[in-house]
Amino acid sequence: MSEPSVRIEKGLEPQGRIAVVRFDRGDNINALSMAAIRALTDAARSFEDDVDTSVVVLTGTARAFSAGFDLKEPAGKARGTLPLGQRRIALRNGPRLARAWYEMDQVTICAIEGHCIGGGVALAVALDFRFCGRSAHFRVPEIELGMNMTWGSVPRMLQLMGPARTKQAVILASDRISAAEAYDWRLVEKVVDDGQAFAAAMAFAERIAAQPPIPVQMTKQTVNRLAGALDDLASQMEMDQFALATASDDHREGVEAFIAKRKPVFRGR
Repeated sequence: MSEPSVRIEKGLEPQGRIAVVRFDRGDNINALSMAAIRALTDAARSFEDDVDTSVVVLTGTARAFSAGFDLKEPAGKARGTLPLGQRRIALRNGPRLARAWYEMDQVTICAIEGHCIGGGVALAVALDFRFCGRSAHFRVPEIELGMNMTWGSVPRMLQLMGPARTKQAVILASDRISAAEAYDWRLVEKVVDDGQAFAAAMAFAERIAAQPPIPVQMTKQTVNRLAGALDDLASQMEMDQFALATASDDHREGVEAFIAKRKPVFRGR
C-alpha cells in the first residue's frame, strides 16, 4: 500500500469559510493504515483554533471513500501479539480519529463515492452529514472478522438509524448496504449521481457557511451533546470488548479467511 495522502485546502470561495480535506492513498482502496489514521486525526485537530472556517468537507477518491482498517499492514497485525495493557493503548488510535472529527467545532460533511467499509463507516458517521453517489455502498464486516464494531460508531449509528437497522448493519456483516438503502435507513442524508457527491457536499457547505458562524457552532455542539450523552461510556466498553474479541480464535480465523478469500468457520472460542 502507498503512503497516505491527506491534503487540506482552506479559505475556499465564495464565502472563504469552507475547507476541504482530501484522503487519497493512490490505490483506489484508501485503507486506514496506522499512518493514515494519524494523518486524518491530525487533519481534524488542525481546525481546533481555526475561527475562519465554518464547514469542513471530507472526501476520498472517485472509487473509494475508505476500505476500512488495513488488516494487511504489519503494524495493525502486531496489535494482536501485544500484552493486554499495551493492546488497549494501541487500540485508542481509531477511537481517537473518530472522536477528533466528531468533536470539531466546524460543521462536517462527508462526500462518499464507491465503497465505504468498516472503519470508513466509523469515520463517516462521526461527521455531521453524509452525501454519496448512487453506486456507493456500505458494509460493516467486523463481526465476520471475529470482532465487534468499535471507534464509537455503534452509538452514532444508533442515533442515525435506530436499534433494529444498527443491529442489521453490524450483525449481518456480509450484507452490502446500497446507497438507496443507506438513504432509507437514514445512514446518509443525500444520494446524488455518481461523481457528484463532492459537488453536492460543497453546495450544502456554501449554504451553511453563509450562516453566522457562532450560533451554528453552538447549535451543533448542543445537538451532539444531547444526542451523544452516553457515547463515552459505550465507547469505553466497546474498546475493552474489542481487546477481548481480538484475542479469540474466531478473530484469528476471521482475519485469516479474509486474507485467503475463503469462508470462515467460527467455533465460539
